Amino acid sequence: MSNEHNTTNLTVWLTGATSGIGLAVLAELVRQGHRVIATGRNRDRLNEIVAEYGNAVTPLAGDVTNPQDCRYFREQLHAMAPIDWAILNAGTCEYMDVSDFDAELVSRVVNTNIVGTARAIEAVLPVLRSSQSRECRPLLAVVGSSAWWFPFTRAEAYGASKAGLAYLAESLRADLAGEGIDVSLISPGFVRTPLTDQNDFSMPFLMEAEDAARIMVRDLTRHRPDIHFPRRFTLMLKLLACLPRSLRDRMAAAMSRNAKESNG
Repeated sequence: MSNEHNTTNLTVWLTGATSGIGLAVLAELVRQGHRVIATGRNRDRLNEIVAEYGNAVTPLAGDVTNPQDCRYFREQLHAMAPIDWAILNAGTCEYMDVSDFDAELVSRVVNTNIVGTARAIEAVLPVLRSSQSRECRPLLAVVGSSAWWFPFTRAEAYGASKAGLAYLAESLRADLAGEGIDVSLISPGFVRTPLTDQNDFSMPFLMEAEDAARIMVRDLTRHRPDIHFPRRFTLMLKLLACLPRSLRDRMAAAMSRNAKESNG
């Protein structure tokens, strides 16, 4: 795949656009002169964003987990075509106390992170296909997480959902290669957002959302298939994933909250 892509005046559909990484990516895209179709559930917040950025942002309010909203997205995206990029960023995180295993928690996280992303793909993929006549190859970007490379304590639901997203993106990359649609998987480490602000544990190499957004847009411009950052953290996780399973399991167990409390 060539690293040379026409990235002038792109039209980008961005989900999860009203806060955190999504809002920072929106700001970076607008700064670079692109048009953003911004999706989020909070209509008032979307209107505030449009008031701030003007004609560079088009609001498309709705919930990616809602089938009816996603049918509406598809209709509206067709009307606003061509779409050059789709950055599917909407997601959630909930941690689990294994002493009170909660299947409904797993269902909520998987529904938002995997099913919601799949519904967004269903809405936008026909529009990306119809945009192939443009000089810029269409790009579908899925925002996952580096968390699935290592079995972190209390992250059963979140890590499983992000592992599923990684497989989904990589399978799509194989199936869409012949159609000329590129697929990027984005795997951030810890980024300061309203979600991570709720974490009650140390977050190594914590990044600001604006720094993460600059890396994401830079690497998406190059259509990189595998985007992960900060590399000091993500490369460490990739190395840990290569360890013998018995050693990896012992390390993960030692990090668990239950183990720390019993040793405290």
